[in-house]
This record gives sequence, C-alpha cells and structure tokens, in this order.
Amino acid sequence: MPRGRKVNSSGEKSKKLLLEKAIELFSQRGYHETKISDIVKAANLTQPTFYLYFTNKESLYTDLLSQFNNSVIDIIHRDLNDHHDGNVIRKVENCISNLFKYFKENQNLTKMGFHSEVSEEIKNYFSQLLEEQFNLVKNQYGVHIDSKLIADSLIGSVERLAFTALLEEEKQPEELASTIIQIFFHEVYV
Repeated sequence: MPRGRKVNSSGEKSKKLLLEKAIELFSQRGYHETKISDIVKAANLTQPTFYLYFTNKESLYTDLLSQFNNSVIDIIHRDLNDHHDGNVIRKVENCISNLFKYFKENQNLTKMGFHSEVSEEIKNYFSQLLEEQFNLVKNQYGVHIDSKLIADSLIGSVERLAFTALLEEEKQPEELASTIIQIFFHEVYV
C-alpha cells in the first residue's frame, strides 16, 4: 500500500475512484486518446494523487488489462476443468453464462479488454480449451464435428453477442448462454 495508508482510508477511495474513471475513459476513448489529466479530472483529484498509486498511464492500463485477462481466464479454466460435471455441453454453457455475468458486471472493463491486445490471448486460450472439450463431445455423443471450427465460431458468437445483446441489455447471461448452446449443439439436444 502506498505511503502507509490504511485500508478503507481516503487514499484507498481515491485509488478506487482513479481506477473506475480510468476504466470508463479507456473504454470510451481508447488508450491513446485518454490522458492522465483526463482521468484525474474525471475523478476530481490531482495528478500528484495519481502518481501516489500508479507509475504512469501505461502501467495503469497494463494492470487493468491484466485484471480482465486473469478474471476471464480464471472463469474459463474453472468452468471447463470442472471434474464434478462430466457433461461437456453443460460445462461449456455454464462457462459462457459465467463469462456473460462477468462481462455484464464489468461492462467498461469488458469493452476495454476486448479492444486490446490481451483479447487475442484470451480467445486463443478459450479456443484451445473448448477444442479439447468438443473432442470429448465427439466421444460422448458420437457426433462428428470439427472441434476447432466450432470452438472458434462459438468464441466469435460470445464476443459479438456480448456487445449486441448482453451489454445492450436485450438478453440476460443465462438466457444468452442457453441460446448459444442450443444453436451450436442442436443435434445433441434432438
């Protein structure tokens, strides 16, 4: 903690406010169009206060992207590696639903994260795990699918629908996840 500040002190509140405003501005304007002066002005704080908590704009941005990256990868890893549930499709649906819940709770961070360089890392990791799971579907249900093509298509659908249906509040996370699974695995359900 910077300069010996106590937890829940006004310093912690200032740091939290700076983070919130930075996420909001980065998601709206992007990294290059957001200045430190914009962040501190939006938070109604000073630039010296900013530098109490962050080295520079780049380190703040990198930390926020790492937060998004780690949270999304944790959800994917936890849900797709759930050994208590042997039903692959149910695990994938649960994973998508939990991702949508996270996206909805962290809308600005999601916008920021999906429009950054870390999004490719996340999508590649997600695709790899999905492909492994879909190979299990082949065995579990006796269906013939191109696991990589399905994984990449599903990820594209998750990303697109996060912006067009979820963040626009047209659909709820569970409903959207269920619909995606029905579209992709209709043959399994009939």
